[in-house]
Amino acid sequence: MLSHSIGDFQMKYTVLFIAVLLVAAALIAGCSQQQANNQTTAGSSPQGNVVKVGVIASLTGPASNVGTSMWQSAQVAADKINANGGVTMKDGSKAQLKLIVGDDESTQTGGQTAATKLITDDNVDLLVGGYSSAVTSSYEQTIAEYKVPYIVTGASSPIITHRTDIDTSFIDHHCPTTDTYGQYTTTFIDQVMRPAIDQKFSFASSRPFRLALMYQDTAFGKGVQAAVNNTITNNKLNVQLVAQQSFKMGESDFRTQLTAIKAANPDAVYLAAFPNEGAPLITQARRDIGLNTIFLNVENNDNAQFYKDLGQYGDGAIIESRFSPYTAPSGAVADAQSAFKQAYFAKFGTNPDMMGASTYDGVFIAAQAVGNAGTTDKTAVNQALATLKMPQVIEAMKDNTISFSPDYRESSFDLWMEQLSFNATAGEPRPSIVWPDNLKTTGFTIPSWYVPGTSS
Repeated sequence: MLSHSIGDFQMKYTVLFIAVLLVAAALIAGCSQQQANNQTTAGSSPQGNVVKVGVIASLTGPASNVGTSMWQSAQVAADKINANGGVTMKDGSKAQLKLIVGDDESTQTGGQTAATKLITDDNVDLLVGGYSSAVTSSYEQTIAEYKVPYIVTGASSPIITHRTDIDTSFIDHHCPTTDTYGQYTTTFIDQVMRPAIDQKFSFASSRPFRLALMYQDTAFGKGVQAAVNNTITNNKLNVQLVAQQSFKMGESDFRTQLTAIKAANPDAVYLAAFPNEGAPLITQARRDIGLNTIFLNVENNDNAQFYKDLGQYGDGAIIESRFSPYTAPSGAVADAQSAFKQAYFAKFGTNPDMMGASTYDGVFIAAQAVGNAGTTDKTAVNQALATLKMPQVIEAMKDNTISFSPDYRESSFDLWMEQLSFNATAGEPRPSIVWPDNLKTTGFTIPSWYVPGTSS
């Protein structure tokens, strides 16, 4: 009797155990199917109402000054977008922006690592940033492989979207290329500086302007070099290149190249350098070499630290620009730039720079593209970028509109030239816009200490 009861007891629990196993198996199968469904639709709409934007910036290494401003500016942009409700999708729903930074360490290896991690580990929906052209171009193959939309806001070499060895169709260029600003600056030299110096020193108008070029030995620097040479040749300008010297990225002692340039007797020197290179270069030229000439700088040097590092030696220098921490042209973008500068200073206690402004724009472009696409599907977002037409944000754009050209997916900016003058109160120089005429706040001047070049 007892044996029979024990057997019944064992049988009941065996049946119950099997039933539990069957239910568990069914639940697991259901969860697995749900996970599969989630994986299938993950790219079609923001997960958890979040759009993940990867920001590639140089937080360490030679370009860290600019890279930090890019990353911080991206945060200011995301703060503003999220405070206003986030990204507005086609169906009227909202999604918050989530930024994830990748430090490219100012190196090609670091750039590859940062891009790969953002894409494969962080699963970002699209990318913004990229400063050094050499670094950015080194991981473009990864962008092509994973087909992730990338809004480049700093690397200015045309190779970023002009190269044909890989597919660049998912890359959009939101900064002027070296072709654009190299030509612009060379035109300024010919149209403004050359006649002013001829008049000041009673030179014949037939006398060629003596220009020296000093450039970073990278895609960026070589791009400026090519633009200057091509502009002079193609436009038959009365400008003679009397010296062309290169230096390695991150170099800090330029006295050898500057001594050679001084021996060439230039009327001016055009620098293709990062801010951490340009400031010591100009200082060494004037303080140590006695090269009392006017130095022209590319736009990435419109940077608060650059002004501080230059001190008194920045007096008279020229910067091609589209955004400055200390000035702005009157018009549509002035108020927007002022609001950005105030928000940036309130958050970080410093002033933003040009590459930061471009990256600020880039985050707004990313948000608009996702909203227009109505999805985070990468192909759809890329198509939305190709057809994008949105009002300018804080940088002055051609026709007041941000859009990308159909050939190389480049946006078009309104540029200007600034001249620096030493401000004794600040203990560093401050810029004024001197060209073109419709934007200038003062005229170009020749400093009292300036010494022109000679042909002997």
